[in-house]
Amino acid sequence: MTTALYEDRIAALEKAFGPLDDPANPLGGDALIAAEAEAGVAPGAEEALSAFGLNAEFVPAELGGRLSRMDVLGRILRPVFRRDASLGFGFGLNCFFAAAPVWAAGTPEQRAFVARLLLGGDRIAVARHEVAHGNSFVRDEFTARPAPGGLVLSGRKTGIANASRARGLVVFARTEDAERAGGRSHSVLLLDRAELPRDRVRDVERFATPGMRSAQFGGLSIADCLVRPGAVLGKVGDGYEMSLRSSLQIRGLIPSIVLAGVDTALRTVVRFATRRRDDGRSSLDVQHVRDVLTGAFLDLLVMDCLALVATRALHLLPRQMSAYAASAAYLAPKLAAESMDEMAAVLGEESFLVSGPYGMFLKQLRDLPVTSLGHAGSAGRQVSILPQLPHFARHAWFRDRPAPAGLFRLSEDLPPLDLQRLALLGDGDPLAATLVASAEGLQSADGRTPGHGDRALLRTLTDAFTHELRELRQAFRSVPRDDRAALSSPHHFGLADRYTMVLAAAACLGVWREQLGEPGATDPFLADPAWPVAVLFRLGRRLGLPLPHRPVSCEQRVLAELLDRSHRRRSYDLYGSPLA
Repeated sequence: MTTALYEDRIAALEKAFGPLDDPANPLGGDALIAAEAEAGVAPGAEEALSAFGLNAEFVPAELGGRLSRMDVLGRILRPVFRRDASLGFGFGLNCFFAAAPVWAAGTPEQRAFVARLLLGGDRIAVARHEVAHGNSFVRDEFTARPAPGGLVLSGRKTGIANASRARGLVVFARTEDAERAGGRSHSVLLLDRAELPRDRVRDVERFATPGMRSAQFGGLSIADCLVRPGAVLGKVGDGYEMSLRSSLQIRGLIPSIVLAGVDTALRTVVRFATRRRDDGRSSLDVQHVRDVLTGAFLDLLVMDCLALVATRALHLLPRQMSAYAASAAYLAPKLAAESMDEMAAVLGEESFLVSGPYGMFLKQLRDLPVTSLGHAGSAGRQVSILPQLPHFARHAWFRDRPAPAGLFRLSEDLPPLDLQRLALLGDGDPLAATLVASAEGLQSADGRTPGHGDRALLRTLTDAFTHELRELRQAFRSVPRDDRAALSSPHHFGLADRYTMVLAAAACLGVWREQLGEPGATDPFLADPAWPVAVLFRLGRRLGLPLPHRPVSCEQRVLAELLDRSHRRRSYDLYGSPLA
């Protein structure tokens, strides 16, 4: 499918919702906020998604859907999540989360069943397994024990999105004692609720959340329900591995849905900061306000570079993408939370308004922690990164070849997604090698190149991140082989956090470099070294790296782009897409 068709789909969904800031729009911000106050969705919102056929975006093309590129799926979600995370998650994205194990490990019959459900407008829900350190969303669970004719399923689970509205159920159930079975204590069942005995399955009361109030988090109680053997996805005992493999598909989407909400929050704060008071002045006259707005825009660009790399790596680097997906899903919510805190201080008391022109900010502030899947998600992402870093330190860093150029190209087509090739642990780190190659390329750049002053500054900043990678290599080389206890220390968790920011710098450098040579790349802002200079300076300050002087002129150009996009109603991501 051509890029133009993807863009048309994204534009059509944006147009279907109309202007967010139009009080007369029945799907605008005022309507969404009013509906959320009643723990509901705006009338017509779900109908608009049904008419668009959002569920088809979650079904692989070979099964009759429209899913062929994961980066495109991330972008299609943005018009929804810019408006209402409850709608985006509750109506659609949770269906993809539930379907991911089926696409990865289901039989042809199981895959066809889920495709029929989604393409027919039905929902599927997922009940995940217990996590020892998790919050209440993941603490209770189901069990399944062998019985004549199949498995007997019992248990109770709360916090399931669309539990009462879903026909398809993907259930993680304990099938063995953990002490005996180790990592093979859980299995995954695919169930058709229409076939389950009604007297054995009961809906549990709705689960209230401080954010995403309109999403229907409910629960299920199942008592001694016999399910057929063919309901098992993969093999009995595959549950944990299937959960990890599913996360490889899911994590790359987290930055897209997080940045969509922050995009709306930033737009709200820009509107506040640029309003003229009676004396002709505005909040934008204050340097601190300009810094906060610029920083938030830079964080959005970082998140989108991470989203681009994590989703395109599913296609291009299936054996290396694990660390990239986890890093993107870990770092994007963290950057978003910091930006939201800074912007709340700019809004001041207006940040507490539940309605009116600035009410969308508080809505996005409440939704963000739920959207990014909470504490258990953050810790889990770091845990999946850490075991890979000693291997990278010994065998990959400063040895690997750089990532392919297509990883950083915004519109270039991709090979088909092959879920069977995805590896839980990466065998190399080509994205880190891109950082090293960028440093070498900037060292050899011709000084007569226009903007060479900015390039010299970018070279200095890139060198600082390359030195940080060397420090990480030394730290992780010293970890004894297979010493998981050492890796679980707070010190190494901190090093993993630093690694994610090194990857973020590499992703931004890769996107900028490819804008200089990608066929059809015509965005002068993305080709300008100003934004990667400002990004690396901001990331470097977070890391406490030795830095050169502040790149004031680069930050000014970034702010000018921000204000221009606000005026022209364009998104604050890499694409600058038109908004309704």
